[in-house]
Amino acid sequence: MAAENDPQNNHKLDRRGTKCSVFISQEKPNASQPVIFNPDFFVERLRHEHPQAFADLVLSNITRLIDLPGDEFAQLTGESEPRVPSSSGFLRSLNFLKRKDKGVVFGAPLTEEGIAQIYQLIEYLSKNLHVEGLFRVPGHSLRQAALREMLNAGAEIDLETGDFHPNDAATLLKAYLGELPEPLLTHRHYHAHLKIGELTRFDDKGDKTNVPDKERQIEAFRLLFMLLPPVNRSLLKLLLDLLYHTARNQHINKMSAINLATMFAPHIIWPKNVMASDLQGNIEKLNNGIAFLIRHSQKLFKAPVYIKEYARLYFTGSQSLQSKDDLTLCSGTKDGPIAAVTAAPPSPFMRSTVSEGSSTCTTRSSETQNYTESALRELYQQVNNMPESAKKKKLIRQFEKEPLLTPSADSRTPFSRKHWRSRSLGGIIKRKVLGSQVLTEKENSRLQSSLCSGSIDGQGAENASCEGD
Repeated sequence: MAAENDPQNNHKLDRRGTKCSVFISQEKPNASQPVIFNPDFFVERLRHEHPQAFADLVLSNITRLIDLPGDEFAQLTGESEPRVPSSSGFLRSLNFLKRKDKGVVFGAPLTEEGIAQIYQLIEYLSKNLHVEGLFRVPGHSLRQAALREMLNAGAEIDLETGDFHPNDAATLLKAYLGELPEPLLTHRHYHAHLKIGELTRFDDKGDKTNVPDKERQIEAFRLLFMLLPPVNRSLLKLLLDLLYHTARNQHINKMSAINLATMFAPHIIWPKNVMASDLQGNIEKLNNGIAFLIRHSQKLFKAPVYIKEYARLYFTGSQSLQSKDDLTLCSGTKDGPIAAVTAAPPSPFMRSTVSEGSSTCTTRSSETQNYTESALRELYQQVNNMPESAKKKKLIRQFEKEPLLTPSADSRTPFSRKHWRSRSLGGIIKRKVLGSQVLTEKENSRLQSSLCSGSIDGQGAENASCEGD
């Protein structure tokens, strides 16, 4: 009772209530302000709800950028076992014996629980980037053994007490990555990493140069990282972010991106149980590739714009149409956003139904179509401006052979541009991903065109609707 009559407590309660009411009032929706949400929401939804469609979509764009032979492509998709360089049986058995006494963290497969324990090291190291020779100078063996035991036991460790040195944590982080049963970047992606590192620019004559094409490399890595298992992708992002900020402090710690790559490449991308001599001259390529990932880490974990747009249309395109009862024109299905439209001529009743939803259909697809048309026109113009050569003739023939690659195609999506070096694979994947969608869009376009041109007198509202699409 005394507490209830205390004016000071009443004052606190009044203030708390005022704050609560203000907070609630701010939560009220405001139509004039845009709703902020995760820009990759639809991409992640596509990944979880339609994993095969997601994988096929990403793979079709990877083969547009890099040339993967059939065997390497099958390894990337998981259809065949990864074939990576291997070492002698003695080294393999030695590593097996070292991993026999594995704990819940070190030597165990990558899990969210393991990442949570290792994140304690990452967080501690991010506060000690000033240490000279970080990740290069080894820590104290006894302190490392004690820290390893605590992490394996799932303990929450206060690393700020001074009992451990940043070099202890840095050495243990490398040890954890090196003892994973499979490299963080996975055996399946090994050959793709080598191919991405070979992407270079073309000169005015269409010949390859030695200048790396950074834009295409970043795009390819974005796509490749989308195929990583979620736990690998999570830890990779944390690790690259740490190394990026370490390299930014190289004027203090003397650890540049290439120095860090030399330290970490054997632990995150080298195939397991190999020695340097087993990599057949690929060590420099692998080191340079990891250095590239460190330098551009802030750009590598965002889905490309065209992937976001496809994923958005995959879900929102059909839902808005269904809300207008346009199932006869563009019906939603389980396997994709748009189902095939019947080829039969529309009846007068169907004309009126179509005219009501044509604006919605065209609005949904106009942005994607405009993007594709402009990209194809630009590509076609670049090919035409190339000096006369056998390569130019080959490219021109490819455009003429593939109607979906020409700027005059009736209907396209950003994913129908097939890479001429991976023609057969690209075609197979494209058909798997798109299914009947391309045919559907063509039929929609022809159907709307016929409705607009075939309108009879007295149907001015229908004509206006078609002209406004």
